[in-house]
Amino acid sequence: MASTSGGAAGKPQRIPKVAKVKNKMPAPVQITAEQLLREAKERELEVLPPPPKQKISDEEELKEYQLRKRKEFEDNIRKNRGLIGNWLKYAQWEESQKELDRARSVYERAIDVEHRNITLWLKYSEMEMKNRQVNHARNVFDRAITILPRANQLWLKYVYMEEMLVNTAGCRQVFERWMEWEPEEQYWHQYVNFELRFKEIDRARTIYERYILWAHDRVRVIYKYALDRIPKQEAQDLFKSYTIHEKKYGDRAGIENVIVSKRKFQYEEEVKANPNNYDAWFDYLRLLESDGTVDQVHEVYERAIANVPPTPEKRFWRRYIYLWINYALYEELEAKDMERTRMVYKACLEVIPHKKFTFAKIWLLCAQFEIRQKNLAGARRVLGNAIGRCPKDKLFKGYIELELQLREFDRCRILYEKFLEFGPENCTSWIKFAELETILGDVERARAIYELAISQPKLDMPEMLWKSYIDFEIEQEEPQRVRELYGRLLERTQHVKVWISYAKFELSVAGDDMAARARKIFEQGNRSLRSCEEKEERLMLLEAWRDVEEEAGTAESLEKVNKLMPKRVKKRRKVQTEDGMDAGWEEYYDYIFPEDEANQPNLKLLAMAKRWKEQKEREAENEGESESNTIGCLTSSVDVG
Repeated sequence: MASTSGGAAGKPQRIPKVAKVKNKMPAPVQITAEQLLREAKERELEVLPPPPKQKISDEEELKEYQLRKRKEFEDNIRKNRGLIGNWLKYAQWEESQKELDRARSVYERAIDVEHRNITLWLKYSEMEMKNRQVNHARNVFDRAITILPRANQLWLKYVYMEEMLVNTAGCRQVFERWMEWEPEEQYWHQYVNFELRFKEIDRARTIYERYILWAHDRVRVIYKYALDRIPKQEAQDLFKSYTIHEKKYGDRAGIENVIVSKRKFQYEEEVKANPNNYDAWFDYLRLLESDGTVDQVHEVYERAIANVPPTPEKRFWRRYIYLWINYALYEELEAKDMERTRMVYKACLEVIPHKKFTFAKIWLLCAQFEIRQKNLAGARRVLGNAIGRCPKDKLFKGYIELELQLREFDRCRILYEKFLEFGPENCTSWIKFAELETILGDVERARAIYELAISQPKLDMPEMLWKSYIDFEIEQEEPQRVRELYGRLLERTQHVKVWISYAKFELSVAGDDMAARARKIFEQGNRSLRSCEEKEERLMLLEAWRDVEEEAGTAESLEKVNKLMPKRVKKRRKVQTEDGMDAGWEEYYDYIFPEDEANQPNLKLLAMAKRWKEQKEREAENEGESESNTIGCLTSSVDVG
């Protein structure tokens, strides 16, 4: 037992290995035999076997092969007509079969589908060159560069072909056609290098000169582009460089263009410094209208009219409104945009503060525009709105003038009535209304209008109204009515011209006693004007009376008038300033009438009494009421005497 235990203790004890237990559970994804077969079949289809090699032994087999291939190509084209690769494969296959006519037909069909494809034209021309069909290739290139003149690849291929054929003249001709389109710089150099290869130094120099001229135009375009985008305050040096360039290489039009650009720059600075400087806006717009595009003019007009005067006072708005007027006239006459013109007028009328003031001119221009557009209802709507919101004399007159031209006399009567409701003191309106009725033959209505007019308590020019009424009755050959009118007028005024006009009227009325009637009027006028302080008016009446007597009177009557003529005497009087200070003496002419000399002693006495009374009144102001009573008594005694 001991040995056994000792021997066992000398060897390491071996632990038995744990066996793995296989998972007997079913797999999450089950694979069936059907699935394995299907996958095998699919993998077999992915790897296509190479087509069998076909050996064509006779012409019949060749034709059969060609028919099959053409059918395949046509089917591909029908499936996707726009895919140029199908066309190119078809044409190249026909070329490989030496069927050039068929290949050309395919290319032509492809060009009908996509004529702007550069690759298609290049392949077409390469086919012709490859088969030594030079004229056909030239024809293809000519067609290509006509359709795609900016495709430089076509031009390069064309000149390369001509140069390879040593057709120098033809190559030069192609280059000339190319240069007319002003290509990039490298292609000018290619033309120059072509001439240098053939030792044509003069031609190369000429080409360089042409290129430089074209380059100047390009420089000009760059200058303009820069000036349009660089801030104005940073463009001073650029303007100077542009001006120098134009003076060196530009023509008259180019120099003028520089000047115009400089003026635009100046105007921009002015309107930025003071947006309400409407004179600068006018000058700027006038410049653009003569040398700018419609869009530029629109843009500046919109900027200008956006600067509304800050103060609602009419004197600040007068220049501003003309911006709108010019804008509307430009749209109508230059841009020919009638709808935009209507919008401009509408916007202008919305901007004006009509409750404080308005501009009749803009209303009338808007109505006249609608008339030119044969929109009579629109014109009447505009003018009706105008006189409803802001009745002004000019608006009424313009509306009435429009209706007169249209021979709408009933509308004219209504407008005159409205006009006189707003301004009954306007004598011109009364006269025009009466004249309208006179023209229409309604004399009684015209007379009633005149009567209503002269009965108004306040008139702005009553003398013109009375004269028109009297002339109306004279035209109607109503002398008795004229006499009544003169009588009513003389009750209101004793003006010398009324007396003279009355007397001349009596002289114009036929009759045996016409001179006597006129003489009677002059006598009444002379008596009436004796108390008038303006002696020149009385002299004027006597001179008119004398002229009448010389024309239609007798020697006795003329002598009688001559005796009434005054004497002209020179007198002196004191002159005082506005503050009552004496300023010395002045001489003046006075008239002494013989009728007044007969009453001269009484006049002198009255004048002395008046001076004495004034003197006493001044003394009374200083001394008191007692002396004032004494002066009153003395004054009474003088008056009695």
